[in-house]
Amino acid sequence: MPDTVVLLVEDEAAIADNVVYALERDGLSVHWLRTGGEALQCLDVVTPAIVVLDVGLPDMSGFDVCRRLRQRLDAPILFLTARDAEVDRVVGLEIGGDDYVVKPFSPRELVARVRAHLRAAERFRESAGAAGGEGGAAFTVDEAAMCARYDDRALALTRYEFRLLATLYRRPGRVFSREHLLAAAWDDPTGVFDRTVDTHIKTLRQKLRDATGGRDPIRTHRGVGYAFDPER
Repeated sequence: MPDTVVLLVEDEAAIADNVVYALERDGLSVHWLRTGGEALQCLDVVTPAIVVLDVGLPDMSGFDVCRRLRQRLDAPILFLTARDAEVDRVVGLEIGGDDYVVKPFSPRELVARVRAHLRAAERFRESAGAAGGEGGAAFTVDEAAMCARYDDRALALTRYEFRLLATLYRRPGRVFSREHLLAAAWDDPTGVFDRTVDTHIKTLRQKLRDATGGRDPIRTHRGVGYAFDPER
């Protein structure tokens, strides 16, 4: 069986059949389950590289499944949903989801997004592994020591800059909303404005550029938030 396993959690057989066909045709192995409970139990025997998760499952909300998956799994999670409201997209991202595809969708688009997240995760692993290697210049973040480095040189970051970078770094490719970054970086985000995140991201970016000769691994997604791209 191929090493790259996609966990598909979808109760509608017609949709699941199309998704399974498209993913397997692209060379991926698919483990299809119909309920959230089955998805949580299967982690004892399956370690997926990515999860494609329906929001409207028969036994529990896909958002609840996502929260519980995140306690045990670091793989990207891509939501399938019939809802397109902005609040739903924001909630999905804030609880640990990485992407959002609205039904009806093109199977080809879904495969492309799955592949994009798999590539981002692989680039992150390669970038982390290259740190300290021959000719390898990469970012490393040690959360226990609260220290970030580039090419083994410590970066002079403030507490908030470090927390923002650590949050983005541990989930490469995932888009974090300003609200999520506030909650992750500030002990008490009450009364702190969203634009405070933008201000600290701006100063963090400048320090990263200064340390790396112009590299900026933080990507802006207008209207949504920020993501870490190890190849930038």
